[in-house]
Amino acid sequence: MPDRYPGYDVLSKRHSPSWNEATRRVIDHRLALPREPRFFTEAEWQTLTALCDRIVPQPKDRPPIPVAAMVDKKMAENATDGYRDHRLPPMREAWRRGLSATDAEATARHGGRFHVISVPEQNELLTRMQAGELHNAAWGDMPCKIFFSERATHDIISAYYAHPTSWNEIGFGGPASPRGYVRLSADRRDSWEAVEATPGTEEYARRKNRDVA
Repeated sequence: MPDRYPGYDVLSKRHSPSWNEATRRVIDHRLALPREPRFFTEAEWQTLTALCDRIVPQPKDRPPIPVAAMVDKKMAENATDGYRDHRLPPMREAWRRGLSATDAEATARHGGRFHVISVPEQNELLTRMQAGELHNAAWGDMPCKIFFSERATHDIISAYYAHPTSWNEIGFGGPASPRGYVRLSADRRDSWEAVEATPGTEEYARRKNRDVA
């Protein structure tokens, strides 16, 4: 996968007008997040980690974003979204039931829990989950399709893109408090935002991105 924003490191904004002390504290907390679960059991953690690996596969040339740990933090703090689909139980219960049902489906179909079956088998099972084609009794009255779209992918993708490492990949400057964003229309950027490279402009973008703090 080509580097869309070569030379860009959002953490270089730490002592710039882009970030205030409150922002720095939030970012530091995310970067120091423990990798051990506080909410999920060991078995649930194994399944969650494998699920995260399939929903947001990560490149091998950098340290991975601790997506499972970020989801676990949300559960441990019971940091709800303030709303939920009426077909789902409360957030924590939905996750516990969904992980248990995912393992039950994997065992019934492929002879092992989700984290030990092959990647193609994991992908096939998730495709069926997304389509609403899984009906193991472990789901109870929770539709697998709704769990997939409104809980699993929602929480996992939100966690991924809340981490500074992903901001480098998409050229995002972070909360930009107190500076704020000014040029908000399409194809415009503030002078301190990252420059996206196009074929033949990689070196130009790299030079510019070293100075966008």
